[in-house]
Amino acid sequence: MAQPNEAKLIVFKRSSLIYLLFFSIDISLTLLALRLAKSLREIIPVGVYLDEPLQFSPWLYVIVPIIWIVVFTALKVYSPARALRYTEDLPSVWGAITGASLIFAGSAYLLFRELSRFLFFYFFVLDIIFLSGWRWLLPRLPGLAQRLYGANRRRVLIVGAGAAGQALGRAIAEHPATDLTLVGFADNDPDQQEHSCLGYPVLGALSDLPYLAQEYHLQEIIFALPPAQQSALRSLVMALQTTPANLRMIPDIFDLVFLRASVEEFDGIPLIGLREPAIIGLDRLVKRLFDLVISALLLIVLAPLMIGVAALIKLDSPGPVFFRQRRAGEGGRLFWMVKFRSMVDGAEQEEIRLLQKTAEGLPLFAKTPQDSRITGMGRFLRRISLDELPQLFNVLKGEMSLVGPRPELPGLVEMYEPWQRNRFAVPQGMTGWWQVNGRMKRADSRQRIEDDLFYIRNYSLWLDLRILWKTVQAVIHGEGAY
Repeated sequence: MAQPNEAKLIVFKRSSLIYLLFFSIDISLTLLALRLAKSLREIIPVGVYLDEPLQFSPWLYVIVPIIWIVVFTALKVYSPARALRYTEDLPSVWGAITGASLIFAGSAYLLFRELSRFLFFYFFVLDIIFLSGWRWLLPRLPGLAQRLYGANRRRVLIVGAGAAGQALGRAIAEHPATDLTLVGFADNDPDQQEHSCLGYPVLGALSDLPYLAQEYHLQEIIFALPPAQQSALRSLVMALQTTPANLRMIPDIFDLVFLRASVEEFDGIPLIGLREPAIIGLDRLVKRLFDLVISALLLIVLAPLMIGVAALIKLDSPGPVFFRQRRAGEGGRLFWMVKFRSMVDGAEQEEIRLLQKTAEGLPLFAKTPQDSRITGMGRFLRRISLDELPQLFNVLKGEMSLVGPRPELPGLVEMYEPWQRNRFAVPQGMTGWWQVNGRMKRADSRQRIEDDLFYIRNYSLWLDLRILWKTVQAVIHGEGAY
């Protein structure tokens, strides 16, 4: 029998295969893109006519891989934390290619002044296509993961068939492009034993673990136990020391972690973040810069339209052009949200009577299409969402974002359950995931907040762009709010 330390080393090397595979293919395809870009520049009759051989130093085949390795490593494109999403995390790949290309452009300007600009453009486009294309293709090749790993796939047993164990089981089943094979579960619950969980057998109780490790040739045993059973963890770990299996555990904090958790180390002490900002660091900077640039451009381009709308509002009904209302923003902080007035002046005094709770105790703002407070012009503005345009000023000030959960009325926030307040973990937006998946026609308050939490958990600039595009489509089709 292999000693435990030897077995762990074997498993570690096997686990590194997927990282090495992605890394090698990316660098190989990048070099291929560079070579094809050179050929395209020589073939395609665009740009300055080449009356002599194209200036192309062989040193580029050395410099480009070095830049790509450094940038991709710095941006953690191959981070183990992303291992299950290597084929899905295209935005991080595009960002890394763009960053590496900018550094390459600067290096070429200093070292290779004669490098063709069209060659650089062809190279950038081809690299995007190649590195994205093979990631798209990989999950669509049936049985590829099995052929890659063959008999070397790691056999996993999950100890605990509760919420945490089932979540891990689903993750393993949904990501076949890993070297993990779920053998089954172990649980002390008599109702679970000799039955199945997620389609996998519950093979025995916790006391059976040493036998199960030998019988099923396990390489990974992952503990996902509730607090009541964790007192037995120490004795179980000691009993499994003679087996070659890696032992891991999932902290039973699922009920405490609503959004994204982090794991850090302080002087050898593991620290698990239970409540972290959902958008931090580079992601927050990029989102803010995107908001600033787009909102400023839209205010300039749409200024004539907004002036015309303001004039029509004044002609349609007495009262101010703008409607200002206190809303809860990121972190629950209150701010004044601005809209074009679409109701009769003073209509907000009646809003308190529209606040109610559903049968599940969830807050609901009971709007109706026949609301008599809406003016004729206001109904038109709402239909094509023009009443929202002044919120671009809120975005410019940093009180809102272009994309995010909608800012809530303070009266509704006071009625929130604790889990619902997690929707304030990000900047509140002019449009969001809920709006583009049903707009205001879906009155299910729980589904609305779950959509907001889905956005927070899966945030990326790419998702923001998708939502903005779907918002434009919804507005064009007249699917605005009422």
